[in-house]
Amino acid sequence: MPDARGPAPHKGLARRLAKGKSRAAPEAGADVEEVIYDKLLTAIFEHRLPPGTKLGEDRLAGIFGVTRARIRSVLPRLAHEGVVQLEPNRGAFVAKPSVAEARGVFETRRILEPAIARKLALDSRRRGDVAPLRQHVAAEARARARGDTRAVVRLSGEFHILLAERSGNEVLAKTMRELASLTCLIIGLYDKPSVPSCLGEEHGHIVDALAAGDGERAASLMLEHLEHVERNLDLTLPDWGPVDLEVALR
Repeated sequence: MPDARGPAPHKGLARRLAKGKSRAAPEAGADVEEVIYDKLLTAIFEHRLPPGTKLGEDRLAGIFGVTRARIRSVLPRLAHEGVVQLEPNRGAFVAKPSVAEARGVFETRRILEPAIARKLALDSRRRGDVAPLRQHVAAEARARARGDTRAVVRLSGEFHILLAERSGNEVLAKTMRELASLTCLIIGLYDKPSVPSCLGEEHGHIVDALAAGDGERAASLMLEHLEHVERNLDLTLPDWGPVDLEVALR
């Protein structure tokens, strides 16, 4: 997608999130750029750096006690992941996907994923043993219980990817991986902090329908689940006003 409209989906984001919760502080011997990268990414996904926040090189260099060259090495990596936009003559800003982009992602998912769920439920060979899916849902519950927001977003996206991969259709699986990556960004930036955007029990109910071979129920539950996730996004964010980078990154 063009920069003017927002970040493009990128599988690198999903891979990065798969590494789990970032370091809370620099570790002995850790690469300083990696620490800065992790701190910025975590602050974005924890809503401490809201969409549109300017990431000034001088300010960041002062906060982290490094040269501007270090910051200039980190910001393009975040832009590659789709969470930061680099604008000529203006600098770097936390990405702000448009409402139309977010709606388009969920419209596409509402078309594809109920069909995937129905296909799996009706094909016992493809559905296979649902124990790994139940284990995945349990991992989501544990992450939610310990308040690990990034892990919750990552695991929720992985659940949908797992279903697509079980379909045996690599085109569907590839598409789902890309959609899940962009959804991670959208949820990370725009979910309502006081409302869980992806309830673990909904995934559990879908698995129950798959195990029972009930295609229509699996499809219906998937559609309801996606609609619930979209409803719990705040896509009409107000002007956040100025952000104190030092406070946000403390």
